[in-house]
This record gives sequence, structure tokens and C-alpha cells, in this order.
Amino acid sequence: MTAPPMNDRPRRWPDRARHSLQVLRQPVAALGRWLDQVDPGTHRRIKGLRLVTAYGIAAALGTLQDIARSVPSSVSLGYLAGSFALWASVSEARTTRAESARDLILLSVAAAFGTVVFIVLSGPLRTTGRAGPELVLVTGAFLVGYLKRFGVLGAGIGSQIYIGELLAYGARLTTDDLTAIGIAALIAVLASVVPRMLSGPAERPAITAILAAGPGPLPGRCSLEFSMGLQAAIGALLICCLNGLIGLEESAWAITACTYVVAGSASGTIQRVRRRILGTLIGVPLGLACLPVAEHAPLLIWAAAALAMIVYAMALPERYDIASGAFAFTLIVTLAASGVHSIPLLAARAWETLLGGSLGMAAAMLLSPHRSSRPTE
Repeated sequence: MTAPPMNDRPRRWPDRARHSLQVLRQPVAALGRWLDQVDPGTHRRIKGLRLVTAYGIAAALGTLQDIARSVPSSVSLGYLAGSFALWASVSEARTTRAESARDLILLSVAAAFGTVVFIVLSGPLRTTGRAGPELVLVTGAFLVGYLKRFGVLGAGIGSQIYIGELLAYGARLTTDDLTAIGIAALIAVLASVVPRMLSGPAERPAITAILAAGPGPLPGRCSLEFSMGLQAAIGALLICCLNGLIGLEESAWAITACTYVVAGSASGTIQRVRRRILGTLIGVPLGLACLPVAEHAPLLIWAAAALAMIVYAMALPERYDIASGAFAFTLIVTLAASGVHSIPLLAARAWETLLGGSLGMAAAMLLSPHRSSRPTE
């Protein structure tokens, strides 16, 4: 009996190699699809670079001696102006330079307005206990949802008013800081508009996550945006009550999580809560792991924070979990670089996000839940 010809032997090794390559291609293809979601194009990277540039310009101008020494204030002018410029740039979503410049001016002014609102309304509440002043944040939480009925600019203005209130609450601003707030707004306008003029038509804003004005509410029902604002406000009010009863490390973090997870439907809110919690549970430990570096190499930490904000801009809105993780990391490392090294305080970012997200989800499910075909953001 003779051996079969070489050409008739089964080709086992080539088949196995081919099968192995197919197995390897699947995770590679999945990784490629994931990267496409995180980084959908150059325009989103430009947006991230613009955020960091706006913050850097505003912070630098705010620390100039000729400006800072003439402003009596208990808060860093650079920090205030940088925050105004950063979040105005995040909320801006136009395609032309002229429209973008107009919106950036209005958004910077809206943030300053929010700080003034907090100063005015929190004065009488300072004697009502620990949670008194933060009750003002309930108004901002409502506006974040309700002003989405006015489109992209309305959504941005609502967010900026809340952020202004949040900054005033965290920095304990008073009427003595009104001059600093006005100057910070002017610096923020300059710092945010200039990078947008330079980026030009290279940006293609992602506005799919913002509710556009749609048909009016059904008879006997309030509008979708009013429901969203009400859900966020009631969740924020419950957190204020919890802070007054048991005391929370940083209740404003829980209020912020509750405010921004509310979407246009119960299912959309649940999805946002899940993604925000997942991102925060990853970003916070990574930030805590960088604490030793923050003490000895603050410049390196600020560079990492800048990179994380670029990732934040790239991931929104498609990958809210990655964006939440990038922001949580940025918050932890910047607090550490600024001298805050309390592990319980920094770790509270994780569990208070869980608390705020859970209350926001409960409010969305129990208070006028909408099941709509419109976008959920």
C-alpha cells in the first residue's frame, strides 16, 4: 500500500492558522469599533484641545498681577475665570464662528449670573443649618432640564447657571466677590472665543444628546423638559435633606450626579445612571492611585488632567461612561494637586455619585415618566 500523494493530504496546519487568525481578528475588530466610539474623528480631538486651551488662557490671565491685585476677592480669579471658560466651551455646539462666539459670550455670562443668583438667594439661608445654602442648587438643577426646551443654547445656559451656582457654593462666594465675578466673566469670554476662532470649520459639534424643541405636551400633561427639570430638582432636594439629617462629605457631588443623569425617558435615565456610575468607579480609583505623584510632580498631574479632559470631549456623547470616568479622574487629581489629600473625601466622589444617580433614577421612574421617541438627552 502506497502513501497518498502530497497534494491529497489534509491541510491541517493552514486551516488551524486560518482559524486562529479569525479568532484574533474578532477582538481586534471589537477594539477598533470601541476606539471609533471614543475617538470618532479629528474634530472631536480639536474640541478637547480647545477646552484645555480656554481653561489655560483664562487661568493665566486671572493670575496676572496687574489684574489679580486690583480685584478684592476670597477666591482665585484664575480658577473662577477658567471654570467659566471651560464649561462654556463644553456647552457650546455650533458650526460657524459667529454663532459659536455669540453662544460662548452668553454661556460665560450665564455662569456669572448663576454665581450671583447663589450669592443673593443663599444669604437668608445661611442661618438655617448645614444644608441651607445648597438649597439654591435645586433651582439650577431644575433649569438644567427645563431650559432644554429652547434648544442647544437653552440647554447650555441652564447647565451654566447650575455650574455658576455650584462654583459659588464650593468657593463660598459673597457680595464682596461680585467684582471678581464680573471680571472673571470678561476673561472667560476672551479665553473661550479666541480658541474657537482659531479652530474654525474643523469642528463638527455633536448635538445628538441635546433635546431639540419639539411638539407641545399632550393635553393634561406637562412638557417633557418641565418633567426633566422637576425630576432633577426633587432628587436634589432629597439630597439636601439627607445632608441636613446625616451629613455628607460633598453633597454637591451627589446633586450634580442627580442633575445630569436625568434624561428624556426612564430608560434613558437608567442607561445614563449605569454609565455614569461605571465610569466614576473606574476614574476615581485611577485618580487615587495618582496621589503620590500629585505631591511630588504636580506639573505631571496637571498634564494628565488636561489629557483626561481631551478624552472627555472626545467621548461625549456616544460614550458617557468613558466621559464620566475621565471627568472623575480629572476632579480627583486636580483636587490632589491643589492640596486636598484626604482619602475619605476624595473617595466620597464614587459613593455620592452612586447616591445621586440612584435618586435621579428613582425620580425619573416615579415622577411623570416619559416614553418618547425623541432623544433621551
